[in-house]
Amino acid sequence: MTDTLRILGISGSIRAGSYNRSALRASAGLAPEGMDIDIFDLARLPMYNGDLDGEATPPVVRDFQSRVRTADGLLVATPEYLHSIPGVLKNALDWASRGGDNSPLLGKPIAMMGCVTGASGSRWGQYHLRQICHATDMLPLNRPEIYVTDVRNKFDDAGNLTDESTRQAIRELLGAFGLWIERLR
Repeated sequence: MTDTLRILGISGSIRAGSYNRSALRASAGLAPEGMDIDIFDLARLPMYNGDLDGEATPPVVRDFQSRVRTADGLLVATPEYLHSIPGVLKNALDWASRGGDNSPLLGKPIAMMGCVTGASGSRWGQYHLRQICHATDMLPLNRPEIYVTDVRNKFDDAGNLTDESTRQAIRELLGAFGLWIERLR
């Protein structure tokens, strides 16, 4: 990698003790040299409303859209709700998709992972996110796939990722993501 890659991290969960947000924080510390991960809190975004497109777009939405546009790639960590992504993540993608042929999502590289308390590892949620990538023309990294299961045994009470195999999987994901972004350039 020649330049520092600017990655925008987005958690599909806004819960205070979110394991997905914790995984993003861990990712920032596990990123390879030359990659910076900035995390955006989706709780700040209002619900999408077409009446607010254009001149009426709230400043926080404009900031989010700008950060998506200037990021070299998106790193999404999402739980799975009803075999899909959470509404807060869908809302953010709705806002980011505005602009038609000038959408900040067009051609945007994206990597994903998911943390859940159960055994699914957010497989269906990530699958649905891949469908959204198709609709928005984002370019998902296909492998490696990260499905973090049984998260209560992989994070401590402070939200720190303690499981070494998960830490290694995230390192591999980020390394592959950096190569994917460079390849797409």
